[in-house]
Amino acid sequence: MDRLGYQFSQPDLLIRALTHASISTPTRPDNQRLEFLGDRVLGLSMAEALYQADAEATEGQLAPRFNALVRREACADVARQVDLGAVLKLGRSEMMTGGRRKEALLADAMEAVIAAVYLDGGFEAARGIIIALWGQRIHEVAEDSRDPKTALQEWAQARRLPPPQYLTVSRDGPDHAPVFTIEARLSNGEAERATAGAKRQAEQSAARALLDRMEAQK
Repeated sequence: MDRLGYQFSQPDLLIRALTHASISTPTRPDNQRLEFLGDRVLGLSMAEALYQADAEATEGQLAPRFNALVRREACADVARQVDLGAVLKLGRSEMMTGGRRKEALLADAMEAVIAAVYLDGGFEAARGIIIALWGQRIHEVAEDSRDPKTALQEWAQARRLPPPQYLTVSRDGPDHAPVFTIEARLSNGEAERATAGAKRQAEQSAARALLDRMEAQK
């Protein structure tokens, strides 16, 4: 893939990284083992990059930034950035249900591709790809980069409120490309809604919107 900025000497590694379990065979393995390895390569590379990017940051500041940059949503965003979904090798059932746009599949494939680069060219090559693809995200990651749902729950607990509720307001669109509208609601009646192509993503966005509004009222 030219968009990665890397030329494989062993193209079969890239093919494997792009092969989902839905189309794998005994002679055509899927990308799950590569995903496992890529997750670790990404983690070490990102930890080092954050450590070097801010010499004054404490462990307590670095940890949430790290989590924000390596979690599934971030990996899927990078995968969309290079249009990884367009080249995934999927079984018919996954293709029919919008697999090329599924956040989990995109994130897993991104990690698998990182592992493929690592096995093909070594750690330095993999780290270079990661730094290039994540780019300014590394320097612009928010100071408070906790998972929005976790952050909202902690906000509620600190004020002796029950955990937030997440209600599915609507589910529109065809089965292969659903669109969810989710409402995040606190027991005090405060609520915000968000819409996204994945339920989890809509919940995260609604939680972030509600937390931002509540903190702005301080």
